[in-house]
Amino acid sequence: MTLDPILYSSPAIQIHVAAAMAAIVLTVLIFTRARGTRAHRWLGWSWVAAMAVVALSSFWIYSIAHIGRFSVIHLISAGVVVGLVAGVRAARGRRIRDHRAIMINMVWGGLVVAGGFTLLPGRIMHSVLFGG
Repeated sequence: MTLDPILYSSPAIQIHVAAAMAAIVLTVLIFTRARGTRAHRWLGWSWVAAMAVVALSSFWIYSIAHIGRFSVIHLISAGVVVGLVAGVRAARGRRIRDHRAIMINMVWGGLVVAGGFTLLPGRIMHSVLFGG
């Protein structure tokens, strides 16, 4: 394992990776603590901020381009932005079942699926974890 591929990447990729790592840690904390508490709300807002940075920074990453400078992964990012708004609105409207479903879907789509794409050969995170 080496961090060199990240350290020598563009600032957009460095920001993207840092925010994704923060979102992963926050996800674990949120899922292992009581819901509805002040701590849950604080962790949740931090997670929303991290995921917003992950999603928005992806629009400056063009390593895989299918449609102009964009790829299918950018559709996931757009979905995350929409999901963040919907998830926060559901929580504020006390529609907890909807909030939970939206947030869990974003963890799976925005972190697990999109994160899985970063492990493909030729991608930076593949090089970080498995070498060049």
